[in-house]
Amino acid sequence: MHYADVWEAVADAIGDQPAVIQGDREVSWSDYDVRAARVTACLADQGLDVDAKVGMLMFNCPEYAETQFGALKGRFSPINVNYRYLDDELRYLLDNADCEALVYHASLADRVDRVRADLPDLRVLIEVDDLDVGEAVLGTAFRYDDVMEGYDPAPRQARRDDDVYMLYTGGTTGMPKGVMYRLGSFTDTFLAFIALAVGLPPFESPTAVGAFVAGAAEAGMLQRTAPCCPLMHGTGVWLGLMLPHLSGSAAVLLEGSGFDADELWATTQQVGVTSAVIVGDAFGLPMVRSLRDAAERGEPWDVSTMATIISSGAMLSSEVKAGLLEFMPQVAINDILGSTEGGMAQSTTSGDASAETAKFEVMPGTRVVDDDDRDVEPGSGQVGRVAATGTNVPLGYYKDPEKSAATFREIDGVRYTFPGDMAVVEADGSITLLGRGSNCINTGGEKVFPEEVEEAVKTYGDVDDCLVFGVDDERFGQRVVAIASLAPGQSADPDTIITHVKEHLAHYKAPKQLVIVHDVPRAPNGKADYATARELFAAALD
Repeated sequence: MHYADVWEAVADAIGDQPAVIQGDREVSWSDYDVRAARVTACLADQGLDVDAKVGMLMFNCPEYAETQFGALKGRFSPINVNYRYLDDELRYLLDNADCEALVYHASLADRVDRVRADLPDLRVLIEVDDLDVGEAVLGTAFRYDDVMEGYDPAPRQARRDDDVYMLYTGGTTGMPKGVMYRLGSFTDTFLAFIALAVGLPPFESPTAVGAFVAGAAEAGMLQRTAPCCPLMHGTGVWLGLMLPHLSGSAAVLLEGSGFDADELWATTQQVGVTSAVIVGDAFGLPMVRSLRDAAERGEPWDVSTMATIISSGAMLSSEVKAGLLEFMPQVAINDILGSTEGGMAQSTTSGDASAETAKFEVMPGTRVVDDDDRDVEPGSGQVGRVAATGTNVPLGYYKDPEKSAATFREIDGVRYTFPGDMAVVEADGSITLLGRGSNCINTGGEKVFPEEVEEAVKTYGDVDDCLVFGVDDERFGQRVVAIASLAPGQSADPDTIITHVKEHLAHYKAPKQLVIVHDVPRAPNGKADYATARELFAAALD
C-alpha cells in the first residue's frame, strides 16, 4: 500500500476528527486532505514530475505535515531538511537531494536566499509565514497561504508501491545521506505493526484501514500522539506522525522551538495526549523533573490520559524509566533500538517491572554477527555488529553506491542492514547495546564504547547529562575523556565522578579526565553533538 492512499482513506472515514493539533490550531482530517492536495496542485502546476524532490525546511507545524502529505499525494519525494543547517550544510543537502522545490519558514528565508543562486535545480519556493508579515520575505516565492487560497485541490491519482520514499540522516557518521525506501514496503511494515498491536490480521487495502479507523472513532479510541522531537528527524516524523496517522491518530505538535517538558504536560492536560515520542534521557530526564517539581509544589500535572511513551535514537536509562513510572504507573514505555537505516530491537517497561539500560529483545530478523558474518554465541561476551532484515530493508543511500554496498548487504543470500550498532548477546538471547562502532575509542589496545561509559557517569546522582569521547594520546593512542553537566543546584568533583565510574566499569573504560560544563551539547532531537563537546573540553583545558 501507499501512504497517501491510506491517509486519504482515513480522511474519508473520520473527516471531522483532528489530524494535526498545535496550540489553538486544529486541522481536521478532511481539511488536512484538502490542504495537502492544494500543495500537490501548486507543485504540479510548476512542472514537478514523479519522484521530484520537495525540501521541507520548517519547524514543527501543521504546514510541515501538509507538505509531506501533499508531496506523497503527487508521487513526489518529500525531503527533510534540518532547520539548524547554515549555508554550507543547507547548500550541500539541497544539491545532494536534487531538490526542485523547497517549502520553508519565513524566519529561515535569509539562509535560503544566500544559497539559492548555487542551486539551479531549485526553482519552486513556498514560504510559510511565521513572522506575521503578511507577505513573502523572498519576493519570488509563493506564500503558503496564497497556495491554500489560489489552488483547487489536485484530484486523487493512481500511485505505485515502488515509489521511493527518502529520509536524510543527521550526518552523525559523515555528511547527511538520503536513505531510500520502497514506499509500499515502508507503509506495509508500519501497518503490520498496528495490526499486531490490536490483534488483527494484516490490513489488505486502504479501505480496510479506513473501516478499522472508523470503528476506533465510534468507540472513542482514537489516539493523540505528541512528537516531542523535531519532525525533521526520523524519530519525530516516523513515530510521531506517519505511524500514528495510519491508525487515525492526531499528531499533537508542541509550539516551542525547543523541547519544554512543562509544555508537554500542560498540553497533555489540555488536549488529552495519549502517547509521547521522545529521544532518550535528553527528553526523559526533564519530563521526570517537571513531574516531580509540580508534585512538590502541590500542583501535580494531570497526566492520566498518557498511555505510552516511545523512545528511540538515544539511550533511555532505567533510572529515567523508573522516574516516569513513579508518576505515571499506567504508562507502557517502549524503548526502540533503531536508526534511519532500520529498526532492530525493543524493550517494554510498565508498572513495577524493571528494565535495564540498553538491554533489548531483538525483533524478528535481527541478529548480532562477528567480522565473518557468523552469529555471536549468546552469553559469550563477544562484541558483534547488529544486523536486521525483513521486508523493509532500505534500497540504499541516494547517489552513494559505495556506502550503500557497505551498509546494506547480503548474508547467505538474505539482504541485511548494518547501521553500525555494536552489541553483545546475553545468555537469554536479549542484546545489550554498546554503541556505534564509528564512535568506538581505541585506548591502549582496548575498545571503549562511549555510550556505555556515558550511562555509567549518569548513574552518579548529581550528574544530569554526559558525553564521552576519545582524544589523541601519545601513550595510549587515544584516551577516554568526558564532559558532564550537573542537575540544577548541584556541585560535584570530577575526580569523584571518575572514581564512581571505576566502581561500575573496568578501569580502562573510565574517563581519564572529566570537565563540568553548563549544558551538554545536543541537537534538538536529543542526539549527541560530539564535535561541540570536543571544543568545550579543549577550551576548558586552555
